[in-house]
Amino acid sequence: MRKATLIFLAMVVQTLLCGCARAQDDTRLVHEAVVNARIELKIGGKMKTQYDPKGTIDDSKAIENTILSYEPMRMLSFKVTKAPEGFPFPNAIKNMWTVVYFAPEGDKATRVREVSMGFGADDESKKMREFFNRGNAVTMQHLQKRFAAKDAK
Repeated sequence: MRKATLIFLAMVVQTLLCGCARAQDDTRLVHEAVVNARIELKIGGKMKTQYDPKGTIDDSKAIENTILSYEPMRMLSFKVTKAPEGFPFPNAIKNMWTVVYFAPEGDKATRVREVSMGFGADDESKKMREFFNRGNAVTMQHLQKRFAAKDAK
């Protein structure tokens, strides 16, 4: 379970900032999916992820997040505390944080809902929001596929 949890965490973090605004004046990004996994977290914990399959979670291209708060098995909030080297939105990322909600869906699945906030009206922040709006929709789909029941056909 620990290895699956680490993989799940990595994919959840990749899902940051993803979704569509609910209203034109709403700057939140929201994504939601049912995922066949569960997770255990700690306040102040670090979550390191890596987009490059050849990279490591400790190299310069890794992303480090710090957990700000959590309610066991229900929600966690976190903030990027080290963006990957060459990240195109280095200033905008400093103001962003994410809350991920987990809700049971039957005995073996979890609904994952992500809400990202802290986007500004400046050009860099707008571009970052659009970047993650496109890319993380795909990541949420990959997250679902990764934890799909192996016996489901």
